Formats: sequence, C-alpha cells, structure tokens
Amino acid sequence: ITLPSLTGNINERTWNTQRKALYARMSQAIALMPSVNGYGKFVVETDSSGSTSIVEDTAAEAFVTEGLSKVLKINNICDAEHLQDCGISSKITTSDGSIISLPLTFLELGKSGYSLWNGQKTKAAAFETQNGESIAVYYNPYCKGDWKKEARWRDYVGGDFCANFVFDLNGNKGPNTVGKDIGIMSVLYSTDSSVVMPVPFVRSPQGRTYYDSKKACKELGENHRQATLDEVGAIYVNQKLMGATVFSGYSGGVWCSDSLISTKLNPFHINESTGFRYQDYAADTPYGTFCIQR
Repeated sequence: ITLPSLTGNINERTWNTQRKALYARMSQAIALMPSVNGYGKFVVETDSSGSTSIVEDTAAEAFVTEGLSKVLKINNICDAEHLQDCGISSKITTSDGSIISLPLTFLELGKSGYSLWNGQKTKAAAFETQNGESIAVYYNPYCKGDWKKEARWRDYVGGDFCANFVFDLNGNKGPNTVGKDIGIMSVLYSTDSSVVMPVPFVRSPQGRTYYDSKKACKELGENHRQATLDEVGAIYVNQKLMGATVFSGYSGGVWCSDSLISTKLNPFHINESTGFRYQDYAADTPYGTFCIQR
C-alpha cells in the first residue's frame, strides 16, 4: 500500500533536484552568450493575393548549433523533422492532465489563435545534454531587450521571449508529464537575459488583491513565493503545456510580484485574455496569482 506513495515521493525529490541542476547550467550558459537574438533566418514572403508563406526557417537549429553549443556541452542536435531522435516524446501530459502532441512551432506553445511576434511560426529544434536531458527549443530571432530599460510598461509579453525550452529529465521513460519529468524554461531579453523556470507552480484562486495574493503564497510555506512578471509571462506563453484551465476563471489578469520603484502601489499583472501587461491598484483590484515552488 505504501510502496507507490514512497516511490512517488522519491521521484518528486529526484526531479526537483534535476530541475534545479539543469536550471543552473542553462542560466550559466545563457549568461556567457553576448546576445541571444539574431541567429539563423526566418523569411516570410507575401504573394500578390496577400497570402504569406515561410520560405526559409533555420532559426531554432542555428541558435543551438551556432550559439548554445558554444557555451553548453551538447551530445546530439536534431532538426524539426527529427525531434524524437533527441529523446523528446511526441505526446505530453499537461499540468491539468490532458494529453497533447509536442508543439512543433513557437506559436503552438501558446493560446490558440493569438499572435505573439514576427517570428511566431519558427519551427522547433532539439538537443540532448551530456547529463541525459532531452530539450526541445523554440526560438524567436526578433526578441526585444529588457522592457524596463526600454520603458515598454504597457506591452505584450510575447516579444520579450527569445528562447523557450521544453525539457524532459529522463527522455522517453515517462511519465512525460509537465510538473514531473517535463518542465519549461524561458529566456527573455536579447541581452542581459532573464532565465525563468516556473514549474512546478500552484494556481491560487481568483478574486484577491495584490496583498492578499502575496499572503496566499506565503501560506503555502517557506518553499513557495509569488511568481514574477517574467514567470507569469512564461506560463502564458506555454499555455498548451500548462493546460487549458491554467488561466481559466482569472477574469482580468494575474498578479505578479514586480513593481516599479516609482509606483510601488501599482504592481504588474498580465491580462489573461490578451497577454498584455498592465499596472493596477494593489489594494482594491481582484485578480488571480501563481505561487512558484522555490
């Protein structure tokens, strides 16, 4: 009776340790890159009728071969047509228990029908690390710089994302489930990049002010904290993997822990319908929140 529970606890601890180690290695590697945008080509042509077609797409594969492989030990690199050759499962169980096909383009990671950026349709690539992780790579060669430095207070979060990784800690062994052996890691901003890994996380109820939402995360224990703007953005961009219900019921938005120094009473939230970031009144505006496991 107790053996499955004991085995599950051991797996959870192992995955948590592996996630943290992978995050440390990836963060160090990204920090060594002078810039994370501009790799490869993504060329779209428009015909006389206004229809568009992709005529060249080497962005994600070039990001791995010409950039990431210079600062990270990589065993194998796979193009968009051979992702499974790098140990990536073709089927993934999302955070809410749904089974989906592995997204094949950056656009497929997110909310259906929502445009994120010019490079939105770039095809995925994949690679295997020397430590045995399998990682699918989604890349935006047109990503922007830090929104704080560029004073883009009111803007869509998608354009900040340069690279997104869907990693599998043990290849095809299973359970191939987000929050367990599968997780996401996102790289934001073309220079001085931010690397975030908001998995696993806890979804807090809707209808809390900013102060109450911070309190809700603290009530989960010392191992949880409120998600930052970059982390909530990563959850938004990866909605297919997080599950269809991740933003369900969050009418208006999700509070983030970030606020500008000049406006501490107006922290940021991300609109659940559009992916647009705003600032709002901390004391009297009810939104939802995500609590990240440290």
